[in-house]
Amino acid sequence: MTQGSPAAGPEAVPVCPRHPDRVSYVTCQRCGRPACPECQRPAAVGFHCVDCVRELSAARQGHQGKTVYGATARPGGRPVVTLAIIAVCAVVYALQWLVPDDAVTDAFFYRNSAALTAEEPWRMLTSAFLHSQGFFLHIVLNMYTLWLFGQALEPVLGRIRFLAVYLLSAVGGSVGFLLLAPGQADVIGASGAVFGLFGGLFVVMRQRGGDVRQLLILIGINAVLGFVIPGIAWQAHLGGLLTGAAATAVVAYAPRGRSRTAVQIGGFVVIAVLLAAVTFVKVSSAVVSAGGYGI
Repeated sequence: MTQGSPAAGPEAVPVCPRHPDRVSYVTCQRCGRPACPECQRPAAVGFHCVDCVRELSAARQGHQGKTVYGATARPGGRPVVTLAIIAVCAVVYALQWLVPDDAVTDAFFYRNSAALTAEEPWRMLTSAFLHSQGFFLHIVLNMYTLWLFGQALEPVLGRIRFLAVYLLSAVGGSVGFLLLAPGQADVIGASGAVFGLFGGLFVVMRQRGGDVRQLLILIGINAVLGFVIPGIAWQAHLGGLLTGAAATAVVAYAPRGRSRTAVQIGGFVVIAVLLAAVTFVKVSSAVVSAGGYGI
């Protein structure tokens, strides 16, 4: 199964948002924006900017304020959804080993065939919770990356919004695999959903004025690996990346005000409908071309 730089110039010089006259190459580990020495606050890893420190402080004190994107600020700011997803993937992976005859994998993997997609479309989501039994680093690397990006994104987006972005990215990865992978191939793994978090963090950092060059390099390296290492589903990575970026943009660019949540929910629904529509068109055309489900 498949496992699942801008040119230099004045405009490229990072400056502190609070003090535009001060150049700073130190960025906040949470939001990615530059922070001058006056605006830097020590964190467990690197520095946080004063805005993120205040946001986290309000959450720890139990103030039911709002995050920058309208979600409820949670006390402690723990990435509960991220931890829950990791736990589910770990349990499923254990079951893949414990249940005989590959029954768990066979029940939840995804294959880019018209027949399987039409009859059991839920596999486009469930395959993201499976991982390769023959390559232990598959789940280790995916879960480690999910933990890193989940810590950055979940407190900013909010739990429900973060979960929506993750699940939509998982499905988007399967849609990308359906559209672009040749023949009938199988895919498992959270890579498509994790790439969605790559896209999501890129959108957040751009919207908040952060320096995205290092993130672009990271995305580029992972994208290249998908082409040079056999067995990696770059099609799922691309689908997840684009879907995650689009879903996060819905959250980040929704207008402030009472209608923001409704706009965000509506945007998620539109993305889900578009993914379903693209899948339907692809499956229908494949059935017509083959004269039935014999593909």
